[in-house]
Amino acid sequence: MPIARAAKRAVVRLGAVTLAGVLLAACGGSSDDSSSDSAGGKVTITVDLFGSFGYKEAGLYAEYEKLHPGVTIKQTDTEDEADYWKSLQTRLAGGAGLADVQGIEVGRIASVTQQQADRFEDLKKYGADSLKDQFAPAKWAAATGKGGEVLGLGTDVGPEAMCYRTDLFQQAGLPTDREELAKKWSTWDGYLDLGKQYKAKAPAKSAWLDSVGSLYSIMIGQEKERYYDASGKLIWEQNPALRSAWDHAVQAADAGLSAKLDQWSPQWNQAFSAGSFATIPCPAWMLGYIKGQAGEAGKGKWDVAKLPGGAGNWGGSYLAVPKAAKHKKEAYELIKWLTAPEQQTKLFQKQGNFPSATGAIEKVADAKDPFFSDAPIGKIFGDAAKEAPVQVLGVHDQNIAQQITNALSEVERKGTAPEKAWSNAKKGVENTIG
Repeated sequence: MPIARAAKRAVVRLGAVTLAGVLLAACGGSSDDSSSDSAGGKVTITVDLFGSFGYKEAGLYAEYEKLHPGVTIKQTDTEDEADYWKSLQTRLAGGAGLADVQGIEVGRIASVTQQQADRFEDLKKYGADSLKDQFAPAKWAAATGKGGEVLGLGTDVGPEAMCYRTDLFQQAGLPTDREELAKKWSTWDGYLDLGKQYKAKAPAKSAWLDSVGSLYSIMIGQEKERYYDASGKLIWEQNPALRSAWDHAVQAADAGLSAKLDQWSPQWNQAFSAGSFATIPCPAWMLGYIKGQAGEAGKGKWDVAKLPGGAGNWGGSYLAVPKAAKHKKEAYELIKWLTAPEQQTKLFQKQGNFPSATGAIEKVADAKDPFFSDAPIGKIFGDAAKEAPVQVLGVHDQNIAQQITNALSEVERKGTAPEKAWSNAKKGVENTIG
């Protein structure tokens, strides 16, 4: 995820996963629909993802292989979604080096449906139409092409909350009760004010939040229109909601509330166990990632509270089958199973990825997480998922978001004047999308 996954899935999406730092070239490049890798009908299905989808960690691949003797699943990962997407574009253009299953971050799905539908399988060919009622309407619609093609099946969504370290709060003299905190930081101004209180008495080498980029990403995830309006017009420069998210991130940088850590960097990963920051805006998919980085020693030190400023969504992904995939039918059967309500329920219970399948959402309503101090994560994230706006998705959402977070990093780490950084973001967007 996921970034979301950014969503850098981080998204990202958004588990306790060991992520590969280098994208391995997956099997592919053939339009052969043969289901046999070798004599005996054995099939190796290749899956290429970014961030932390959690399937391997939750045991779902092993379960599928047990249910389907002869099937082997091989997964490759890229930690940074932007690197993953760039490589995927190169391989799609060449029609080779593609896996049977490719992950697509929600911020990229409009690019797939509007510009690259001819490079992905229409899953209706394999009966995907029958699955429509299984998914939230917005999740299904976002992966539907102009001609009605079904170009991906939804994995998780990214309802947002605030994760925080209760032990660090105690040391700084702040309340730790999640309900009390939700009231104190009901607005983003309240969140920053509490951060200033934390800074005044914070433990050594501990900041209020990880980076101002994560603050921006979570705030913009609360908006229906971010970079494009419903007609497809670019509006990001004139969007007051976006500018508000920018301004709050700048305020956090100016107040010295950030640990200045690049998300998904080795230093950021280490910070979860080192106590380098006390709060982190967290979409549901990040819970599993926090567990993996903080380790067993972090159990009971973390908690989850309602997000300031209202509900929002950051990240969420899709699984798609390229036309150049070697085993299209087998790939479809796998992603159909992985995105079914039963598997989405298991994934949430084990990794925290919040389901997009309506049946699964009902099943996790009462879920609590002992790692996060028995926080009622089913209710917190479930309420956020119900209240979050249905976002307008544009072709270049991720590219624009990346340029803005790059500019905020300049403010945070180099002391660049905010207006200069904003100008740099504009130039970056122009150079990236034309």
